[in-house]
Amino acid sequence: MTAPQFTPRVFSGIKPSGGLTLGNYLGAIKRWSDMQDDGYDSTIYCVVDLHAITVWQDPADLRDATYEVAAGLLASGIDPSRSILFNQSQVPEHAELGWIFNCVARVGWMNRMTQFKEKAGKNAEKQSLGLYAYPSLMAADILLYHATHVPVGEDQKQHVELTRDIAQKFNNDYGVDFFPLTEPVIEGPAMRVMNLRDGTKKMSKSGESDMERINMLDDADTISKKFKKARTDPEPLPETLEGLKDRPEARNLVDIYAALSDTTPEAVITENAGAGWGQFKPALADLAVAKLGPISDEMRRLMDDKAEIERLLRTGSDKAREIASPILRRTYEIVGLVR
Repeated sequence: MTAPQFTPRVFSGIKPSGGLTLGNYLGAIKRWSDMQDDGYDSTIYCVVDLHAITVWQDPADLRDATYEVAAGLLASGIDPSRSILFNQSQVPEHAELGWIFNCVARVGWMNRMTQFKEKAGKNAEKQSLGLYAYPSLMAADILLYHATHVPVGEDQKQHVELTRDIAQKFNNDYGVDFFPLTEPVIEGPAMRVMNLRDGTKKMSKSGESDMERINMLDDADTISKKFKKARTDPEPLPETLEGLKDRPEARNLVDIYAALSDTTPEAVITENAGAGWGQFKPALADLAVAKLGPISDEMRRLMDDKAEIERLLRTGSDKAREIASPILRRTYEIVGLVR
């Protein structure tokens, strides 16, 4: 039997659980914007607010964060006329398919998910059931649209592998070829943007010092100051990328420069070999201000017009449901649920 041909379709989501950082932009959002031009039938991007509440969220903060993330996506080039942009809770089919997949996924699969272990730590018994089971909701997010490609960071690859396992088990259990085996898309020179004070730690919105990260709402002066004060080492830039081995802070700044300038770390090293940090960091600061300044300005403008953000998310959710509803309806038929 010939395998079904699925329409090339991208899905990815981002949690509204705090302010956006340069790590979010270079690790995900910039690539999402670029993928709009990569020839996919559709690109679907979601503010995954249902995932956010797997840990306690202050309701007012959650609303503000949802607006900020949506504003960040729009300001970074996600075009509602070319992509579908919405927040997850406006499309109830996500939760409905999530329950079906709760009944397909195995407990043993969930026990192997490393992110739950990292987030729960020694207090696993006190965590919400949602935090434990959210990988099956993530699978539903993806497969609800028959998405064939998911841009993710390396730390999310395991979730796409679980999505493939769930799709395959569903197809095998019911003797169908209904859900695609989604492929992760992992690429880009700055997939993991690191802390500006400690190059061994990922840049995080929850870090102790604001100087550790570039916030997407930082103004030009703040962006410039943070890069100029970023931690480095005494050595100049080497002649080859291999020379950055065991120099995590130096490698991080080179990777950021490469990602912002749409080039490679090798090209950055070739162009700046032998340069000292007094030369390279101001150049990086100027580049970052040129690239990020207009985005932060547009984010602020959008944040002052929440009604417009709500309108765009509502329109996006309507478009999302046009794809999702028939897929969920057919899933129910396959399972044997009377509608």
